[in-house]
Amino acid sequence: MAIEDDVESCGSRVVESLSLVNPRQHRQKFEVYSEVLRRIQDLNYDEANLPGFDDQLWLHFNRLPARYALDVNVERAEDVLTHKRLLQLAEDPANRPVFEVRTVQVYSVGNGHSFDSINSDSSMKEDAQSSYYPIKRGVHPPPTFGSSPNFEALTLRYQSDEGDSAMNLSSQLSRPMHEITFSTVDKPKLLTQLTSLLGEIGLNIQEAHAFSTVDGFSLDVFVVDGWPYEATEELKNVLAREVSKSKDQSCSRQHAVLAISTQNKTLSESCPDCIEIPTDGTDVWEIDARQLKIESKVAAGSYGDLYKGTYCSQEVAIKVLKPERVSTEMLKEFSQEVYIMRKIRHKNVVQFIGACTRPPNLCIVTEFMARGSIYDFLHKQKGVFKLPSLIKVAIDVSKGMNYLHQNNIIHRDLKTANLLMDENEVVKVADFGVARVQAQSGVMTAETGTYRWMAPEVIEHKPYDYKADVFSFGIALWELLTGELPYSGLTPLQAAVGVVQKGLRPIIPKHTQPRLAELLERCWWQDPTQRPNFSEITDILQQMAKEVGSEREDYGRNKSTCSFFSSLKKDLH
Repeated sequence: MAIEDDVESCGSRVVESLSLVNPRQHRQKFEVYSEVLRRIQDLNYDEANLPGFDDQLWLHFNRLPARYALDVNVERAEDVLTHKRLLQLAEDPANRPVFEVRTVQVYSVGNGHSFDSINSDSSMKEDAQSSYYPIKRGVHPPPTFGSSPNFEALTLRYQSDEGDSAMNLSSQLSRPMHEITFSTVDKPKLLTQLTSLLGEIGLNIQEAHAFSTVDGFSLDVFVVDGWPYEATEELKNVLAREVSKSKDQSCSRQHAVLAISTQNKTLSESCPDCIEIPTDGTDVWEIDARQLKIESKVAAGSYGDLYKGTYCSQEVAIKVLKPERVSTEMLKEFSQEVYIMRKIRHKNVVQFIGACTRPPNLCIVTEFMARGSIYDFLHKQKGVFKLPSLIKVAIDVSKGMNYLHQNNIIHRDLKTANLLMDENEVVKVADFGVARVQAQSGVMTAETGTYRWMAPEVIEHKPYDYKADVFSFGIALWELLTGELPYSGLTPLQAAVGVVQKGLRPIIPKHTQPRLAELLERCWWQDPTQRPNFSEITDILQQMAKEVGSEREDYGRNKSTCSFFSSLKKDLH
């Protein structure tokens, strides 16, 4: 059967998805599909004898990113059938999430083996990466996607530091584990919810592979340890109970939101078409959408787009929510962002101008930051900060964060993508979609943020406070120093596992200014109480700025003196 005929039979959506895949990946994907189909037929599975099975299998491969076909272990063709079945079951809302559990054997890669890492395509999730590794035979089959060489190397390094023998290492890395595969509707923070669920029953994630289908479903595969028995039946029962509990909690949250809406009925009646934003009556922030002029798109996201525009002749940034992606959770975050932003005024925090809360024109309007994000400067423009500039940026951020913390606001997602620079090179903290006013108890428990910058207590779903922002600041400061993405050799989930279980931190360059190196280490202490607050951080950075300035002045004077004596020497001769 010709490739073109196969593709055409899978529908226009699949054809469209294939147009995004380069020819080499397309060819490799078809080769994997053909090999998997042959193995399934050779194994004489009942499904393989059904009419049109080959087309259905090709459709399965094309629902998923090219990375899925490139990374899947063809020797485990039956796993592809499992994935196909789970995705089909997930189409029924009553089943979600569906999952499968099996025992697997994870092996250490011996000396002399090489890895063939495959670059992911543009549809790859941030929290996903897969790699192939040599398969060995054992009591249990290997994981579907092998084992990531990057994470395995990390494990070996840390265990070697702890003095384990090679024999113990081999034994530990070849112990039986369990592979748990979930499928459900793809949605924001799904990986966070699944990792939380696994953590609740004491499982440690060693590998994670996440895929999104073109029609809005997810396939998430975790390799875990921490379950004491090889048999899977009891683990399935425990997972089923935890899933059921999670569903019940979700229903309770929905009822709570409904109760709050009922309590605010009076406000709703007076403004029936508005999203309810908490108000203290001290300011007016509602903007008439007709007064906004949208000019050019600056950035695009899954749930909203950022535009440059004008409001009353003032240059502004307009964050517009996509109507088709609006949900109860998104409206809650939108409401919270407006509530927080309208109360804060600081030169190092992006200035809130107003918001439109009347659907379908939901948007937040802020001052326009002409120079964009620090993340783009570092990683897209390949910019470099010299030490004086780095310290200036760090002082701007620490001042903005100190102001937020003094007002009991925890940012919860501090990273270079949320640090913006204006035309005067002033850096300001932005994006308060997941920020929260700290609870009376002084601690919070809901996980949020981005794994590469996330504090260990947040990753572990432990109570946390404003010191979680200090940890994230330390990671961002290291990023300013090196110009590199934190833990670039690991996926975000692998980095999170390393941070919590292995005490993983970015490597500080050898020639880093000593006071700066000391500050980095203090910011990312495992114990939050040992981390400095932003008031202290600001003082440290300002003192560093003075020292660096003095050194530059001394260098300038010495250079001038040398030039003077050099000129004098020439004149004498």
